[in-house]
Amino acid sequence: MNETQLHRQLSSVPLGALRYYDTIGSTNDEALAWALQGAPDFSLVIADEQSKGRGRMDRKWFTPPHAALAISLILRPTSSERAHPARTTGLLALSLADSLRKLGLAPQIKWPNDVLINESKVAGILVETTWMGEELDALVIGMGVNVLNASVPPPDRVFFPASSIETELGHPVERIDLLRDILVNVLAWRPKLGTDDFLTAWDASLAFRGQQVQVQGGSEKPVIGELLGLNPDGSLRLRDERGKSVTVQFGEVHLRQVA
Repeated sequence: MNETQLHRQLSSVPLGALRYYDTIGSTNDEALAWALQGAPDFSLVIADEQSKGRGRMDRKWFTPPHAALAISLILRPTSSERAHPARTTGLLALSLADSLRKLGLAPQIKWPNDVLINESKVAGILVETTWMGEELDALVIGMGVNVLNASVPPPDRVFFPASSIETELGHPVERIDLLRDILVNVLAWRPKLGTDDFLTAWDASLAFRGQQVQVQGGSEKPVIGELLGLNPDGSLRLRDERGKSVTVQFGEVHLRQVA
């Protein structure tokens, strides 16, 4: 993958602008700085390798060369996107999931930001923002995708079982082809962000529906219950052990281990 190939193979995608790096610290850091400098809507930062890639909770994201997709997409939010900021994580998750289904896979979205295949993580998403006073100015949606086997981190560096698209398919895929398809899906889903169709599709793709999960949010006590689905604002709805409906705004979902 190089800049010439990207420009050629993404020529049909109406990007605002494109910045490619053989290696970079973090695509999200670059995209945030670029957004503050006036990057146009739907601009893309992509790197072949990241040395300081990061996910939620400041966890390191493993991005070796020639094996993964490391992208950050800059959106100048519409009024609908400003009204539904929590749904933007689902935007790239749904778009990737649609691309994986076209390949014959059965992805699920582990709320709020991971894409799984066979209960193993193949992608993570990190949404960050820039503000102009009190108004949301730009959304930066970063996504790392384990495309080829070499992109899977070593076992001592993972918090959740990890896999790659190559492992799950049984053969490699071209990263740029996958990227182009994801971006096309983003363009299709983005106008629907505030609609019931968007929420229904995200909800239908949820991992662990109907199962007992534990949601850990920072230093707070874990929330335990049956995963029911999503609320309209993109938060998670559980049924706790007393049968009461509980809303979770932030946290990390894990299957609850049964003794």
